Amino acid sequence: MDPNILPDNPYLLLTPGPLSTTKRVRAALFRDWCTWDDDYNGIVQHIRARLVRLATERPGYTSVLMQGSGSFGVESVIGSVIPRSGKLLVLANGAYGQRIATMARMLEIDRVVEDFGERAAPDPGRVAALLEGDPGISHVAMVHCETTTGMLNPVEAVGTVVAAAGRTFIVDAMSSFGGIPLTMEGLQADFLISSANKCIQGVPGFSFVIARQSELEGCRDRARSHSLDLWDQWNTMEAGHGKWRFTSPTHTVRAFDQALAELDEEGGVEARHRRYRDNQALLVQGMRGLGFQTLLADPHHSPIITAFHSPDSPHYDFGRFYQNLKNRGFVIYPGKVTGADTFRIGNIGDVHRGDIERLLMAVAGVMDWSGRV
Repeated sequence: MDPNILPDNPYLLLTPGPLSTTKRVRAALFRDWCTWDDDYNGIVQHIRARLVRLATERPGYTSVLMQGSGSFGVESVIGSVIPRSGKLLVLANGAYGQRIATMARMLEIDRVVEDFGERAAPDPGRVAALLEGDPGISHVAMVHCETTTGMLNPVEAVGTVVAAAGRTFIVDAMSSFGGIPLTMEGLQADFLISSANKCIQGVPGFSFVIARQSELEGCRDRARSHSLDLWDQWNTMEAGHGKWRFTSPTHTVRAFDQALAELDEEGGVEARHRRYRDNQALLVQGMRGLGFQTLLADPHHSPIITAFHSPDSPHYDFGRFYQNLKNRGFVIYPGKVTGADTFRIGNIGDVHRGDIERLLMAVAGVMDWSGRV
């Protein structure tokens, strides 16, 4: 389908995903595919190989796609790779680290949850002490970019500690993979999880896991869920040359393949990271110029999403602020921090400098500095 005949979106999504996509990605949705067809399965295999190449140039890694949102992918890993005799250390500093802890609790996995608070990063020294003091811990899980606040966590430093202790490292890279340069060996990650509708700039429908193959091969018969059995999904894709166990999100898969091609066209992860970083820097500079303050100090910011304090005024109402910006063509995100009144603005997706400049003009247009909307 000719993408030029697709209608424009009524507003830009300034969220951490789903996010605004290009017309060519959306146009890729306008064809039906058969899940048994060799052409379609060839697309799946191409995606799997490309994901591994994005994550590492070293041998010994593989990837597997899993139906559902990013949380489905995280739960497939948590529920499939930790043996009944294992124990999980969850490093949490926001809602998504706590979500991993919730999954572990509901799956009845033995666990330790170390909560660093929403405005502090996990401390590698504390992680080292926890691992030394509890030899029963077999796996460690943490979030790379905690979108509760927009914090970029020190996964490389933590990964070094986990590897030195001989434990398995699980990284939720949902909102960073494809938008921040990283490698499996740099993180010393054994399992890395992300989603189609994040920095690769596809549409929702599946998550994916990049794994050290030797670790994944050892997970047979460990899963606590049939549908989310990561080993079985991977084994079926390997044996069936791209075949999924159950009905796959065919349209989303084809759109993701297009999104991967567009990532290459942009210049790869490094170029995309520069665009996201420049978006975020311009956003913060402009919002501060309008009187807003960021929740986090600059060294903690990711280029993915930024949390801002709401104006300290009895006249301010987020609902009206949100709707007025939406009417001007921008959708932002409510806050998720438990101890502060915030809202969030994302910097990722098909978003460019001119879009951020237009957003700042819109914010100035809907606010007067008595705090009224």
